[in-house]
Amino acid sequence: MVPKVLTIAGSAAQGSAGIQADLKTFQERDVYGMAAITAMVANNTITKQGIFTHSLEAVEAQYYTAAEKVGFDAVKTGMLFTKEIISLVAGLLEKGPTKKIVVDPVMIGKMGSQLLRDDAIELMKEKLIPLAWVITPNLHEAERLLECGPIDTTAAMREAAKQLYQLGPEYVLVKGGSLKESAVDVLYDGSTFTEFYQERINTIHTSGAGCSYSAAITAELAKNKPMEEAVDTAKAFVTAAIQYPLDFGRGIGSTYHAAYRKYGNEVTD
Repeated sequence: MVPKVLTIAGSAAQGSAGIQADLKTFQERDVYGMAAITAMVANNTITKQGIFTHSLEAVEAQYYTAAEKVGFDAVKTGMLFTKEIISLVAGLLEKGPTKKIVVDPVMIGKMGSQLLRDDAIELMKEKLIPLAWVITPNLHEAERLLECGPIDTTAAMREAAKQLYQLGPEYVLVKGGSLKESAVDVLYDGSTFTEFYQERINTIHTSGAGCSYSAAITAELAKNKPMEEAVDTAKAFVTAAIQYPLDFGRGIGSTYHAAYRKYGNEVTD
């Protein structure tokens, strides 16, 4: 039977990130994807207002529907936005059917939207991150979680991973996509560091890259792949998506989720 995965995250109306990116990734990685939508992000110049949160009842109902009607082998969290939603989701996952929980601590979107309220960060650290099999912060998110200065070298990433590990996850993956020298990510399991390298790709069209990366890891974990293999596959998947992006001629474009399937053998090593 095909592995089943659930994402609990926000909907991105432009289609490149959030729930939309997760479901596209799940399809490409050959797992059955479901979604519990926490909020809708729809920034535009006409209505001005851009973020609309769902009620706790709506989030809870979506979760239980996925669990009851299908079940899931792994789950990912993305944009949760409020401390109330974080508290609800942590309570659900604590009693859930799987320990394969990927926490992507989404805070700021590529378009500049604040996707996690300031008063929710501490609750995420206290309630949600300790439940995670792996957390996947980028450098800016790691800095916010640790309340530290710039993380701008691989050595600093290793130190950040060690500190984040103290929050309770089984693994920490610090993503170095914004490092100047190379796109290196650091995985830490409490004793060993594993580094994943790809050559930097010169493009602004990276919307959805972080969501897609963590979604691909979730998909591979649902297939019972070891963490290092899951991250390695996900890194190759998202690198292809960045190397062959979609440019809509309207600012930051999207990662291309079909790129690994279509051009996988041509991805820069």
